[in-house]
Amino acid sequence: MAVIPEKLKQGDEVRVVSPATSLAFIPEDQRQTAEERLTGLGLEVTYSRNGEILDRFDSAPAEARVADLHEAFREPSVKGMLTTLGGYNSNQLLRHLDYDLIRENPKVLCGFSDITALATAIHARTGLVTYSGPHFSTFGMRRGIEYTLEHFERCLTRGEPYEVEAADHWSDDAWYADQEDRDFVPNPGYRIIHEGEAEGKLLGGHLGTLLLLCGTSYMPELGGSILLLECDEETQPYHFDRELQSLAHQPGFEDVKGIILGRFQRASGMDADTLAAIVRCKPELAGIPIVADASFGHTTPQFTFPIGGSGRLETTDGTVRFVIEEH
Repeated sequence: MAVIPEKLKQGDEVRVVSPATSLAFIPEDQRQTAEERLTGLGLEVTYSRNGEILDRFDSAPAEARVADLHEAFREPSVKGMLTTLGGYNSNQLLRHLDYDLIRENPKVLCGFSDITALATAIHARTGLVTYSGPHFSTFGMRRGIEYTLEHFERCLTRGEPYEVEAADHWSDDAWYADQEDRDFVPNPGYRIIHEGEAEGKLLGGHLGTLLLLCGTSYMPELGGSILLLECDEETQPYHFDRELQSLAHQPGFEDVKGIILGRFQRASGMDADTLAAIVRCKPELAGIPIVADASFGHTTPQFTFPIGGSGRLETTDGTVRFVIEEH
């Protein structure tokens, strides 16, 4: 049974943790903006003691990162955790985590990209619902963040079901390099690949990172789920094709109920026709609703979704309705 952590409320302490990339990697002005945004939501921001250690991998030793996570779960004053950024190495931590400690102290944990490994493993081993959503550094964005903020609040501070409508714009620019010269593109909304209806557990995140868990005790049962999958600019169409095929080979995939794909970054080279061809060449995907260009992942803005929560997807008569129910 899913364990849903208490919602964040006014005055709650949120700890910034760095399970992958170090906080030292984030410019001071963006840190200040992020802290001010979170304070504006009524949250108190604190920082893990080892968060600014910076080694040759832009990270910290695994034992330091594990200690920070354990401390945040252990301290009663901390009600939630935001990860600094993604990276490449949060899966180093998985066998060193105290899952009993985490299970006994359920709290919000939110991040995306490489954090998919950590958040999914914690859910698989403890039943705790974790969250795929903005990093702490995401809140350092000055413009184009309204949708991200709205859906962060909906998922993490309120308990009622809600519909996830597409953002009215999207962007794939390097906002962190230039906060003023932004490239906002009108968003036509979800794109249907297969019509149908589905209801089930929500799982997913960054596809390549999720696949790192295959064959381990950190991979949750896929059967009965709606998968939300996204990729970054390193994933070209042929990479995505084989990664999706690899996921389709996993036990329980035959009972996956639906798939929601996040918008691909421009540098990936993915286009609508190629994506549809990749999906349609896989008999494992026949008969389940599949939509693309959802507002989450490595383009902005992004909605937050619960890993281990539940939802409903309806793609009929040319329209899409995605509802997050238990979160």
